Amino acid sequence: MNMKQLIERRNELVENMDGLFSKVETEKRAMNDEENNTYNEIMKEIQAIDETLAKIKEAMSVKENSEPQAVEADDEADKEERAFVSFIRTKEARDAMSAGDNGAVIPQSVANRIIETVKNIAPVYELASKFSAKGKLVFPVYDESADKVTTAYATEFTALNSSSGKFVSISLGGHLAGSLTKISKSLINNSEFDLLSYVVNKMSESIARFLEHELLLGEGGDDKMTGVLTDENTPVVTAAAAAAISADDLVKVQVEVPQVYQNDAVWVMNKSTLLAVRTLKDGENRYLLNEDLTAPFGYSLLGHPVYISDNMPSIEAKAKPVIYGDFSGLYVNVRPNVEVQVMHEKYADEHAIGVIGWIEADSRVVEKQKLAVLKMA
Repeated sequence: MNMKQLIERRNELVENMDGLFSKVETEKRAMNDEENNTYNEIMKEIQAIDETLAKIKEAMSVKENSEPQAVEADDEADKEERAFVSFIRTKEARDAMSAGDNGAVIPQSVANRIIETVKNIAPVYELASKFSAKGKLVFPVYDESADKVTTAYATEFTALNSSSGKFVSISLGGHLAGSLTKISKSLINNSEFDLLSYVVNKMSESIARFLEHELLLGEGGDDKMTGVLTDENTPVVTAAAAAAISADDLVKVQVEVPQVYQNDAVWVMNKSTLLAVRTLKDGENRYLLNEDLTAPFGYSLLGHPVYISDNMPSIEAKAKPVIYGDFSGLYVNVRPNVEVQVMHEKYADEHAIGVIGWIEADSRVVEKQKLAVLKMA
């Protein structure tokens, strides 16, 4: 982590600690063992960050007061990143760089930063099984839906009836998608502005939003990614009602996933569905949805984390508002060599330039036993 990230992490920890105390104060009670452990862990990490920040400042002070030293050779990643920034800022650098079919190829270190940031801000993509292959990926899948291997009692000298499942193949290719980022020329001309981080973050946010939508709702076919909700491989459990989710519905969806895949299973739904589920209780009048400081969004449902996505449908007839399971059953191929195209003239009247990042991606549910979807009646 750099200094900025350390400070942001420290602020996040302080907010978590304030939330811990607010909860205890609201409920007018002392902290329990779990909350005490959480507090101790937060304080331990804050102290470690404070010590690191102090050492960084001390090192910077020593560096400023020391005699100028010979500049060491930069590593390859730093060179590539500086070359990319120069490529955006100056015409001479753009003329010097080789171009691909869709523009100049982003240095691999920059492309890796974009994809890594996408993983951090798109939980569905982060949880999926990820591949990076240029060609078409073909996965053989054993299917026993129509027929399967059977064992039965036999009689001597009587032939056994043969039966077996069949192998089907699921392929992943790459569908082209573009991410446009507009950058003010005033920012570009400001040498103190961190242009690389800005471009990487903006592209990553755009790609993350696109990937999350497609991984959930992608229509499939010859030219689009296939999402969990639209993939014919995804098992579907139908709710008892068309406009309300019951506790029994959620239990049925959870049981649809075999026990061996339950350890890494999560729930995905939108905020309005979470609100509807918030009031559900089990047979002993206990809430199904519980506050959990260790869970990603602070909640667990039937013992598993809940992720919120605005791309998920709301509760209405025939909609699919809930996904449950281990998302490693969703396979995603994002082809390597992200490409970039810089447009200087198109946005000249806005005193800006455009930077387009191109990706090729595809997705399918390959291990269907790991996931299940709740469909309203």
